[in-house]
Amino acid sequence: MIRSEKTRQLIIEKTASIFNKKGYTGTYLSDLTKATGLTKGSIYGNFKDKNEVALEAFRYNYKFQTRQILDKIEKENKAIDKLIAFLNHYKTSFKPIFKNGGCAILNTAVDSDDGNDLLNKEVVKTIHNWHHKVTSILEDGVNSKELKEIDVNQFSYRMISMIEGSILLAKTLNKPEILLNNIAYLETEILQLKQE
Repeated sequence: MIRSEKTRQLIIEKTASIFNKKGYTGTYLSDLTKATGLTKGSIYGNFKDKNEVALEAFRYNYKFQTRQILDKIEKENKAIDKLIAFLNHYKTSFKPIFKNGGCAILNTAVDSDDGNDLLNKEVVKTIHNWHHKVTSILEDGVNSKELKEIDVNQFSYRMISMIEGSILLAKTLNKPEILLNNIAYLETEILQLKQE
């Protein structure tokens, strides 16, 4: 990694949780300089503007979270086990997610919904990726006769919505049991998909 790439990566890593906690609008240049120990010139010498830093910070947060989930899913062979591994990630890793400010997708979606097209497009892309991953697992299970015939699109969106909504409520109200109870509900729903 050349020097400027190392500096870019340092800026991304040091500011990722700040953007996730404070949002794009609530994160100031002074937050970035304080977190990185760099000057305004150093930051903008490596990024076009704050928007570009925010975009890369979001990608960093998303990749970090996604890699952990995919590692767990890839260890499983059956669709049900993959889906349960997916849910178990949130059951066992919610504390670091909360400490980092909550779900990066949810936070950035709300933050960018009506005012930041660049970030909004990236969030939409990540939601589509998430939906595609869950849908693919469900389709594989249905095609292999492991799972009952279902509307995989609808189930996938419901699963994503319950996870995202549960993270929002559990973190905001400081009640992790909301997330854990809804994960348990989704587990039961997934197990009921199993072919007899």
